[in-house]
Amino acid sequence: MAKHGKNYRNAEAKIEASTLYTPKAALELVKELASAKFDETIDCSIRLGVDTRKADQNIRGSISLPHGTGKTVRVAVFAEGAKAAHRAWSKRRVMVAIAAAVIAASVV
Repeated sequence: MAKHGKNYRNAEAKIEASTLYTPKAALELVKELASAKFDETIDCSIRLGVDTRKADQNIRGSISLPHGTGKTVRVAVFAEGAKAAHRAWSKRRVMVAIAAAVIAASVV
């Protein structure tokens, strides 16, 4: 039988198996027991008690992370004149506007 390491044993000693933790207390405990050298993640499964075969009970949604995904989004826009600048900065993303005239001039 495999033995557990000291970090696992220390974490196991701080958790009471018979205690039902509130979500806030559970998250605080997870943050306290984090021991990896990388960013750890938490998976959460919630039982909603809905019948997904019924259209009125389907649950769909999305969230925005407070600091985004950390990736810079670059989108090339092919347009001419004032539309190029408008399309490039119309949303709250970092976009690169490339006018068709510039491309045509560089090809020639």
